[in-house]
Amino acid sequence: MIQLLIVDDEAHVVDRLQSTIDWASIGIEQVFKAYSGKEALELLEQMSINIVITDIQMPGISGLQLIAEINRRWAKTKCILLSGYSDFNYAKEAILQGSEDYLLKPVTEQALLATVSRVMEKLQKEWENVISTQRLTYTLKENLPLLRGNLLNDLLQGHKISEHSLREKMQILELPDYHEHACVLMMVRLESDFLEYDTGHLSLMEYAISNMADELFAEKFDSWHTKDAHDYLVFVMKHKQETSDKEDSAWLERTAADLQSAVNNYLKGKISILLSSWGDFPAEINALYNSSLSAFRKRIGSEHELFMRLGDESVQTELSALQRLYEPPTLNHLLEAARWEDTEEKLSLIFDEMEVRFSESQEHLLEVYFSIASAFAYIAHKNGRQLHQLIGGDYERMMEGIPFRTVNQLREWSIRSLQRMKEDMDQERQDSRSTLIKDIRSFIDQHLASDVSLQSIADHVYMHPVYISKIYKLETGENLSDYVNHARMDKAAYLLKNGQDKIYEIATQLGYQRPHSFNHAFKKHYGMTPQEYRDQYS
Repeated sequence: MIQLLIVDDEAHVVDRLQSTIDWASIGIEQVFKAYSGKEALELLEQMSINIVITDIQMPGISGLQLIAEINRRWAKTKCILLSGYSDFNYAKEAILQGSEDYLLKPVTEQALLATVSRVMEKLQKEWENVISTQRLTYTLKENLPLLRGNLLNDLLQGHKISEHSLREKMQILELPDYHEHACVLMMVRLESDFLEYDTGHLSLMEYAISNMADELFAEKFDSWHTKDAHDYLVFVMKHKQETSDKEDSAWLERTAADLQSAVNNYLKGKISILLSSWGDFPAEINALYNSSLSAFRKRIGSEHELFMRLGDESVQTELSALQRLYEPPTLNHLLEAARWEDTEEKLSLIFDEMEVRFSESQEHLLEVYFSIASAFAYIAHKNGRQLHQLIGGDYERMMEGIPFRTVNQLREWSIRSLQRMKEDMDQERQDSRSTLIKDIRSFIDQHLASDVSLQSIADHVYMHPVYISKIYKLETGENLSDYVNHARMDKAAYLLKNGQDKIYEIATQLGYQRPHSFNHAFKKHYGMTPQEYRDQYS
């Protein structure tokens, strides 16, 4: 998922390059726009941008100053300079500032696509070096990461360790001193193609992602990671030097989005990422972990490649007692993480064990029943619902005292109830997203003449732009920028057919800075100029 940013103080140049060039043909998924260096930096702080194309001469922050700042803050982002100045001194200065290439205006589509393709190839090679098989294989053979991971898992699970003992263990394991520091958790869930890998290959990918995270966050944060019982990669991170929480949070979100993008581009897989709120080490690590699990279940569920930053949510503690029923991951944990298929598989294992070992035991049947009913009620209440609303008539059987006399009866009831809960929660999430999509489209339709950038849309619905972009693509199958373009073209066609406004007036109504940009975009969309369209259909 390569993302591109075009920066120029001439808005018509930005609009034309963004809307008329076939970026998808070389693998660019999203193209963002900025009309100044300041606006570009604000966008870079929030979005994972891989490549920046910037004009060299802009008021305020020049293109060279912008590139220097990008190199200082986001070393993995590549820059290309675009300018009408052919003096060699500009090209020389651009090279010194770290620009990947220097193109003169007016640039052809072929030349621009070829240049961006070369930069993409360089990015690919750099990440291949970071995740080289030789380096990863060596890391896998080391015992130190495993011991570090085991200690972190103990803290995540709430195991009590004295301060002296914890400090001693961390020193032996060569870990930074986290005590008396504010920490944040980053949870990474491997998805899509990763789930089809065998154990060895999957372990290699997990180490690759860990190395990527270390590479990206090392500038500002110490990180310590493990793999938990739910197969999430969990990172606990603290800043290396004191900065404001606001600055930390913005940099964290931007860098986490970089990690998601890099995994997609260079490991060819998808991950979802969730950042917790800040908490004290080690006292609040278990609470941060539990709230993050809950957030994955409630806000992300089984969807893929999402990114969120959430606060704390309370979490139920583990059960402990029958082998299949209580061995990790427990029913509560599976339901917390919205792992519906895994929950159904665990139920099957529980009942298989019951039929083999305790088929005649009413006491064991009651134990299993109470545990399952409790887990179902717990997850229903966590989602703000009553259990009887989710499972209907089956709830009445629960009120009868001893509703099931055989293992098979309990099996059928459990699987049926689980399916109803899943359908209800999926529908609730779908309804919520449908409302969000309608709100987004309404905002775009009403503000075509002004600001319909991703950031303005995100501000309108009070959500992060990365989340908005992902959800919109997930629900509609198209990018938000595609909808904006279609909305503009549809309205343009209507005004040309049914109105008397001049073409330059229509261009202004649709948010175009210059009629030339509108004409170019319209012709690319409809295959004819606005005047030709008006002559043909009005």
